[in-house]
Amino acid sequence: MFSKKVRIFNIMNQEFKGKTFVITGASSGIGKAVAKLAVERGANATITARRLNELQTTAKEINSPNIEIVSADMTNEADRELVIKKAVTRFGGINVLVNAAGIIGSGNIENTTLEQWDYMMDINLRSVFRMIQLTLPHLIERKGNIVNVSSITGVRAFPNVLAYCVSKAGVDQLTHCVGLELASKGVRINSVNPGVVVTNLHRAGGMEDEKYNAFLEHSKTTHPLGRVGQPEEVAELILFLASERAGWITGNSYSIDGGRSQTCAR
Repeated sequence: MFSKKVRIFNIMNQEFKGKTFVITGASSGIGKAVAKLAVERGANATITARRLNELQTTAKEINSPNIEIVSADMTNEADRELVIKKAVTRFGGINVLVNAAGIIGSGNIENTTLEQWDYMMDINLRSVFRMIQLTLPHLIERKGNIVNVSSITGVRAFPNVLAYCVSKAGVDQLTHCVGLELASKGVRINSVNPGVVVTNLHRAGGMEDEKYNAFLEHSKTTHPLGRVGQPEEVAELILFLASERAGWITGNSYSIDGGRSQTCAR
């Protein structure tokens, strides 16, 4: 039994050797955790985010020659094209696209402005659509795959985060539709739907530290497993879906939320 576990570990330890990831939103949170684990398991990785200093910190922590960093705004077409060009120039192609960039903001149907709505859709949904299109020729060539980071809000409704919920529901439906369209080309696509995970998402969206800490504490009571998630836990699911172990899985969305999506008001 022990030797079997060792063999499984050795296989996973280098399961992405020679493969290239493009990871958006890689300066923190889930995207950063994906980059770390992918490179640990043999991958090359082009990592991108808007904040260059934090990208450089991620690269320093990974401490590998197999990293290419690209400071880019996912709402800018020239930046999106640059990310793909850099990955292909440096590593010769692309095997896996992980769309982890995203933002959250408060707002309901009465007070969400059109500008806020458009900005949320641009980053959370439009950029995912466009990154898939730009990466697709390289993914088809290598029979690669895509993993989108969605949210529990894509499958369940929550008040006062209207645009965020709709954008993530769009990511899920985009995933389902593209899964059908690309199956015949040998390209897989899936999405993950995390519950509350300890990242910078809410603080970047304007939540102050004291309120965020209270939110995390309250979230222990709303997730049946009694705790919030960690970025590495979501990254493990993403890497499974990106691996050959998930070779017969496409067009699906997977909850990773401590049971939160199974609950209802009582």
